[in-house]
Parts: sequence; C-alpha cells; structure tokens
Amino acid sequence: MKKHWITATAAALLLSFGLNSCIGSFALTNKLLAWNRTIDNKFVNELVFFAFWIVPVYEVSSLADVLVLNSIEFWSGESPVASNSEIIKGSDSDYLVENDETGYTITRLVDNTVTRLNFDASERSWSVVDQQGEEHILFVYVDDSHVRVPGENGEWATVELSQQGVYDYKCQSLYACR
Repeated sequence: MKKHWITATAAALLLSFGLNSCIGSFALTNKLLAWNRTIDNKFVNELVFFAFWIVPVYEVSSLADVLVLNSIEFWSGESPVASNSEIIKGSDSDYLVENDETGYTITRLVDNTVTRLNFDASERSWSVVDQQGEEHILFVYVDDSHVRVPGENGEWATVELSQQGVYDYKCQSLYACR
C-alpha cells in the first residue's frame, strides 16, 4: 500500500510539472553559482565549488528550485528569490546595478561613484542624474521605432532605432562620416 502511494505521488508530481511546463529560472541555484564566481582566486573558487557538491549545497538548492521555487515563479509570474541587484565586472571596476520601478542605480565599486538612470513613464523618457543631482534627458520615445535626442544647440533630433538610423545620426551630429 505504501509503495503504491509513493508511486502515485511521484506520478502526480511529474504529471503536474509536465502539464504546467514550469521550468523556471532556477534563481536560487543561479544566485549560488554567481556568488561562487565572484571569488577572485581560481583555486579557492574551485575548492568552494567542489565543497558545495560534496556537502550537497548545489543539490539542495536545485531540489528547492525544482520542487518549490520554480512552481511559485510559474504560477505567480515572479521568482521569490529574484534579486533587484547584480554585480557586473567591468575592465576598470566591478559595478553594482540595482533596479526599481523607475530605473537603475549603478555604483562603481572602486570609488563608490553613483549614477542614476530614471524612466519617466508619463513622458516616455530616460534621463541620467549627475553627481550634483541634476537630471538630464537622454532620449524620449516617439514610437516603437523612433526616439528624440537632445542636440548640442538645444534642438531635438529624431533618430530611427535601427543600425542605419543610428549611423545617420552619428554622421549628422559628429561629422564623422565624411
């Protein structure tokens, strides 16, 4: 009787996953792997990686993703462990990129210089906030394939969002295509 119950439960779980197609993002396991990649010394990185397989940290995080977290993500549309920040490696520094409802805050970790990018939904515009706190518009969406950008003399130019459109804008504004 007990064996029949376990088989029925396993079949129900497999059927549930198969019908729902809830592969998910495996956010917990990916966060763990991303943290391990931040270790600068490749030998220590390899030791941590190996230890996490022996201790079964990766196995437990994968199991939690498969059985619980990916299903929650599938049904709710959001990962319960998703982060609104990420560290990105640059050539001169690492950068902490944090996002919220209105844009991004980018912190250069070498000197803690902060840059803020804001999206104004009502104006459909992206702007940057400088170190003095002044906001400068970078561009405004005209439609799905065009943006308006401020020029040097205060006039606005409309740019097509294509390779040719950007090329044409560069040639007109920088005189670099002669």
